[in-house]
Amino acid sequence: MITLPIYNTDGKEVDNVKLDEKVFDGLVHKTALHQAVVAFRANQRKGLAGTKTRGEVSGGGRKPWRQKGTGRARAGSSRSPLWRHGGVVFGPHPRDYSYLLPKRIKQLALRSALNAKVKENNLIIIDTLKIQEGKTKEVARVFSNLKIATEAKRILLVIGGSLDAQLARALRNLSFLEVGNARYTNAYELLTARKVIATKDGFKELVGRIK
Repeated sequence: MITLPIYNTDGKEVDNVKLDEKVFDGLVHKTALHQAVVAFRANQRKGLAGTKTRGEVSGGGRKPWRQKGTGRARAGSSRSPLWRHGGVVFGPHPRDYSYLLPKRIKQLALRSALNAKVKENNLIIIDTLKIQEGKTKEVARVFSNLKIATEAKRILLVIGGSLDAQLARALRNLSFLEVGNARYTNAYELLTARKVIATKDGFKELVGRIK
């Protein structure tokens, strides 16, 4: 059975947690991860690209010239796709790219992402995250105590419940840090993070979602 240490804000090991073998079985299902990542990125697309057809372009209601007798090709509108300033044929229109994944695939992807972080030794569990003054330097000191290099790295902090205003104010100035609630954290966020730091409550809630 795999055990992970639990650290306090001073970087000292205060406890440990035994990982559930049903969740942390060491298997990383790449196909499920791929499907979860593609679905997440597709759901982020806005799909706002749009062009106007000949019926949507302003003007062109009058017939440019009479049908016969001019020697020119017949034309019914100056907004024909063949004309300059005319409509667009088969152009893009606003659409919805989002789609739903089966719940089991999302759970499998989340479990695989957690297993990958454990294999890489990139999952750190802390007892709790509390600060006294609500200063950013206090949080930065916590990362320093945990010996986490923060230069040009993306760190994901997974918490349980909601942030208090004081802690939220201290965390928002750290450009390398992303804060996620364990109730909504997904496989994409875990995979793109170089390091995952989870509070004890957040880790328990995250594992509970998979079980």
